Amino acid sequence: MSLVLYSHPFSSYCQKAIVAFYEKDLPFEQRRLESEGAMAELRALWPFGQFPVLKDGDRRFAEASIIIERLDQIAPATPLIPADPALGLETRFMDRVFDNHIQSNQQRIIYNALRPEADRDPIAEAEARAKLETAYAWLDAVMADRTWAAGAVFTLADCGAAPGLLYAHWTHAIPTDHVHLWAYRRRLLARPSYARALDEARPYRDYFPLGAPDQD
Repeated sequence: MSLVLYSHPFSSYCQKAIVAFYEKDLPFEQRRLESEGAMAELRALWPFGQFPVLKDGDRRFAEASIIIERLDQIAPATPLIPADPALGLETRFMDRVFDNHIQSNQQRIIYNALRPEADRDPIAEAEARAKLETAYAWLDAVMADRTWAAGAVFTLADCGAAPGLLYAHWTHAIPTDHVHLWAYRRRLLARPSYARALDEARPYRDYFPLGAPDQD
């Protein structure tokens, strides 16, 4: 089976999918989106031009969470979505929390920074920062008695949490008194699958619009 992932190492959503491949020790080809040719191939598969996109034989799968669900079908021995209904539901819920309340608000701030100064929206940025503060506080309470996002097992939700919390802290600092969230973030950074993805992204740190900090 030939699996080709159209991705970029510095993209948080691409890292989310890449972590899943590494967790499963599943061979794949990374088609890095660093040329017009690769982008043209991506758009032929997915006209929206968003990545990652997985080419699986004659099929294509877009959206990182869906790609990971497909990987569970391909390599079910190391599931990232638990078979237990309650745990599976909690995993999908936490995955949505990290995508919708961490990554989306972090990216709103980044997109605003990329606009010409005259076109920036300070109200939208302030709203995104406030929502991150709310998310940080909520997650700190949730993680007080959990090792991973959905409980004791590393799952789909953690694949997204790792890059999500990395870039979110770079964008809007996690308060130091959120000790449970900080401990969780440290566990994510130490996870071998994410440490590998993070190392692959290091050469691209100059891409971070706000200036990547000298940490992590």
